[in-house]
Amino acid sequence: MRDLKTYARPDKIQILSSFFKTNKGQYGEGDIFMGVPVPNQRRVAKKYFKNTTYNDIQKLLTHKIHEHRLTGLFMLVYKFQKADQTERKNIFDSYLKNLKYVNNWDLVDTTTPQIIGVYLLDKPEERKFLYKLAQSKNLWEKRIAILATYTFIKYNDFADTLAIAEILLKDSHDLIHKAVGWMLREVGKKNQDVEEEFLKKYYKIMPRTMLRYAIERFTTQKKAFYMKKISGDRLR
Repeated sequence: MRDLKTYARPDKIQILSSFFKTNKGQYGEGDIFMGVPVPNQRRVAKKYFKNTTYNDIQKLLTHKIHEHRLTGLFMLVYKFQKADQTERKNIFDSYLKNLKYVNNWDLVDTTTPQIIGVYLLDKPEERKFLYKLAQSKNLWEKRIAILATYTFIKYNDFADTLAIAEILLKDSHDLIHKAVGWMLREVGKKNQDVEEEFLKKYYKIMPRTMLRYAIERFTTQKKAFYMKKISGDRLR
């Protein structure tokens, strides 16, 4: 898109490529950036989403350049927010069909709760596929599974977050540790007793990064308790 090219910052390309781990063997291997700041991508998406067809958005979603995909996803979010129930279902289905292009953590985090999470908010019977995603071998599908529950948490609906967190407890990837810890922290903001019940049950097998994220808002004394406790148990 011409507007994205206008906002491109070539001096940011290397920084973004490094930040999103695009080298061989890294999680963002092969991704290409043009250096457009996220606020400008949102600006472009807001300007054009009403008059952009779904076919044109599809072209953005499948584009090799990261900023094109994210801008296309932002357009879907904005269309979703203005849509009736029928169109929301179509956008939801389109999002699921394009999951392989939602392939970095920023793409997941800024759009999954707003589309998958919101759509499923009043449809608990349709959430089963999130558990399949949580058991996927694909990093981004697993992150999508836990991030979708962010919306549920805001409405004091914790069951799926805790169940998916349990599935992901032994995952090996740092980005999953951070995502699960983050969602547990969000549960704690709403109900710390619920979060602590989960932590007391699983802290012994929880990756350290996950625990650190989960207890970030605890008091200094309570943080020290958990970190000391986990360190002591792992030394035995």
